[in-house]
Amino acid sequence: MKTTFTALLAAATVAGALATATPAAHADGGRIAAGVAGGLLGGALLGAAIANSQPAYAAPPPPPAYYAPPPAYVVEPACHFERERFWDGYGWRSRRIRVCD
Repeated sequence: MKTTFTALLAAATVAGALATATPAAHADGGRIAAGVAGGLLGGALLGAAIANSQPAYAAPPPPPAYYAPPPAYVVEPACHFERERFWDGYGWRSRRIRVCD
């Protein structure tokens, strides 16, 4: 709402400034200034409407709130990490590997 009000205020200021221009400077009696002011006001209204519109994308749906626990009969084996040295073609390196009993 604040953006729309600011855009309308700016358009009204520009239209007022154009309306107070001296009509003697134009041979057609100032009709061009009214057309420019109308175009600026219409552009400001259209720009404010586009700026305040909803985004074209939608957020993904949230994940389910409930996750079933794993079955009671599944027992994970006891695992631990060990360091292992290996040759990678350029030199000796070490890495951690998971070892399950």
